Amino acid sequence: MTVTPVRTHPLQRLSADEIDAARSLFDRHGLLAPTTRFALLGLEEPEKHVVLGYSDGDPVDRRVRAVLLDAATGAARAVVASLTRQAIDSDVEIDPVTEGQPAILDEEMETVDQIVKADPAWREAMARRGITDLDLVRACPLSAGNFGLDVEKGRRVLHVLSFQQHREEDHPWAHPIDGVVAYVDVIERSVIELIDHEVMPVPEEEGNFDDPAYTGPPRTTLKPIEITQPEGPSFSVDDDVVTWENWRFRVGFDPREGLVLHQVSILDGDTVRPVIYRASMAEMVVPYGDPSPVRFWQSYFDAGEYLLGQQVNSLVNGCDCLGEIHYFDAVLADADGRPREVPNAICMHEEDFGVLWKHTDIFTGSKETRRQRRLVISFFVTVGVYDYGFYWYLYLDGTIELEVKATGVVFTSAYREGSQYASEVAPGLGAPYHQHLYCARLDMMVDGPINNVDELEVQRVPVGPDNPHGNAFTRRVTRLRTESEAARTADPTAGRTWRISNPDRTNRLGQQVAYELRPEGRPLLLADPTSATARRAGFATKSLWVTPYDHDQRHPAGDLVNQHPGNGGLPTYTAGDRSVENGDIVVWHTFGAVHYPRPEDWPVMPVEYCGFTLRPVGFFDRNPTLDVPVSSRGHCAHE
Repeated sequence: MTVTPVRTHPLQRLSADEIDAARSLFDRHGLLAPTTRFALLGLEEPEKHVVLGYSDGDPVDRRVRAVLLDAATGAARAVVASLTRQAIDSDVEIDPVTEGQPAILDEEMETVDQIVKADPAWREAMARRGITDLDLVRACPLSAGNFGLDVEKGRRVLHVLSFQQHREEDHPWAHPIDGVVAYVDVIERSVIELIDHEVMPVPEEEGNFDDPAYTGPPRTTLKPIEITQPEGPSFSVDDDVVTWENWRFRVGFDPREGLVLHQVSILDGDTVRPVIYRASMAEMVVPYGDPSPVRFWQSYFDAGEYLLGQQVNSLVNGCDCLGEIHYFDAVLADADGRPREVPNAICMHEEDFGVLWKHTDIFTGSKETRRQRRLVISFFVTVGVYDYGFYWYLYLDGTIELEVKATGVVFTSAYREGSQYASEVAPGLGAPYHQHLYCARLDMMVDGPINNVDELEVQRVPVGPDNPHGNAFTRRVTRLRTESEAARTADPTAGRTWRISNPDRTNRLGQQVAYELRPEGRPLLLADPTSATARRAGFATKSLWVTPYDHDQRHPAGDLVNQHPGNGGLPTYTAGDRSVENGDIVVWHTFGAVHYPRPEDWPVMPVEYCGFTLRPVGFFDRNPTLDVPVSSRGHCAHE
């Protein structure tokens, strides 16, 4: 099957026809058996220099990357192929012991229920707890991690905790069957170990947040809010290329990372000025803090183990998004390598964001106010109990922001009175302490490919001859020259930020043009540095990493995260301590939140927010929003 490309940009998202063509190509080269499953199939993006050198009409080599799993034998391989040349460029077998396993398949999660319920020891464990109706037990399969357990070595394993329902429409998370966990080999389709640690009461109270009998009648006091743009939105979309005010970028969607923003640039006068070549949510980890024999292994890598993009929701106007919405559909490959379309996977709209700038002058009597507006590009995923919204914001003044919204249902346990590791959120119902740690990959390109990173901190000046009254303070600037110097933690007490500048471009004041990364500075990974969790989530031990651009270094925890033994990704990438000065660099930023669940987080959790900001610092010659007009008379009166 030959593909005639209809859309020819090197970063154009894969079409359904291209996914079909990839499967056909693999089949013709003998890579597919009846039991072969596609754990991953996505666009193999060209090298950066190829994309930057592209002109309309240039020939494009459309390539794909795939991870194939034989569900009968467990054998796996990583394949890169050209649809244009109809060729297999590389085909490498994966060693599950040293390299890890392919990502978890949805169908494996579905078959686990059958496996555990057929196991006599598991059934006996349920009987010990007085549970006889197994049709109302939900077996919850979870990534196993890698703790060096001999029984799991070389096997494809899921760990299974269980929850009970009172009836089919009852949410099972309210009734954890605690004290027992099954280790399941999904290739052999058997329970290879059952840990029945202790019998604990199953919490009885229901938590059905979608049932008026539980929630009570809806309130009637909220009046409607309508967001309208009578003349339509201010943005335009040409295929996947978005133009809004002075911003321009390309929308991408990766099965692992989800939404990707490509070639983010600003039109400044007549000049198109690049800011970021590629921005994505590259990884996230959710490590839990309960050390019990049943739960010590809980730490989920939602991108590397579950594939964020594959878990994307279809969004609904008026609920997930509000206003004049433009949606992008996503086309993804299923486990058979067939295309599946997710409508409304990405939502884009404008939002009013309050006052942009304002001044009332005491001498001239001038009274001027302008309103801020931002463009919102977002997607939502559901991974297990949690729902995550990833919101990229572009502002009129050149600011870029990423905000993550975590909601959904907290992962539950039976509550042990006086527990140091869990909160009681309902009678007898616990919610273990945990973290949500995210890593954004920012392939920076501030006004060009050659960038530097400086660390900025506040600095007190002691009382002395030059500061007799003790009021002085200044700023400390430290150039981060190598990968080891650039592995940094945030420090809000020092006002620590990181400035990404271009040594070859200056503003009218002679200052190097720059953007500044402003972190929130919350705690990083809390697991002990010697722990398996820390080995596997090494990226989460630092707030900042800076690496030279390398096309093959895409994932903070490594290419194959599922059951990987550790030290993959950023710790390995930076081991050579390469120079990051005056070069083409990638900035990686880890951020997130510690979650001590509250009663208010049950039975469904109000959104928890975290994120970071990229703000122009000397990138412009002056305030770039002086030309923003006053609001229309219908919204703001001007005399």
